Amino acid sequence: MSLLIRNLQRAVPLRRAPLRGRLQVVRRILGVQAFDLGLVCMDNGQMRRVNRVYRGKDVPTDVLSFPFHENLKAGEVPQPHSRDDYNLGDIFLGVEYILQQCNRSEDFYYYNTLAVTATHGLCHLLGFTHGTEAEWQQMYQKEEQVLEDLGRHLGTQLQPLSRGLF
Repeated sequence: MSLLIRNLQRAVPLRRAPLRGRLQVVRRILGVQAFDLGLVCMDNGQMRRVNRVYRGKDVPTDVLSFPFHENLKAGEVPQPHSRDDYNLGDIFLGVEYILQQCNRSEDFYYYNTLAVTATHGLCHLLGFTHGTEAEWQQMYQKEEQVLEDLGRHLGTQLQPLSRGLF
């Protein structure tokens, strides 16, 4: 279904098309292209406020995920009961924070980094977590598989966001 990209910030120039193209591929790889997904791009101040309210951490961050379906097992695709249930949830991307973390400034690298970060958020919407080493390993393997497929599509090599977490 739809992929809604909302840019609420002005700190970083953002072109939706490169981001949309990468995320459409990720959705196809994960088999969730029939679900609606919201992607909200925010600056450091906005991310800091949201992170403080929802996680109690008064710092900006790269990604926050807000799933529509609760209690999914890791990797489980939701089983909608009605048309309204075809929603995965929302991913908030801290695009300013992500740009500050990038080692290189080329657009291709930046949009790939946004896609890697959004993939991490999308995995959270599908029930993956990384609170324990076993959960992290499961999430890491899924991210690695998805990013390998995406990398082949883009002609580059991509690494999971959670690399080296444990």
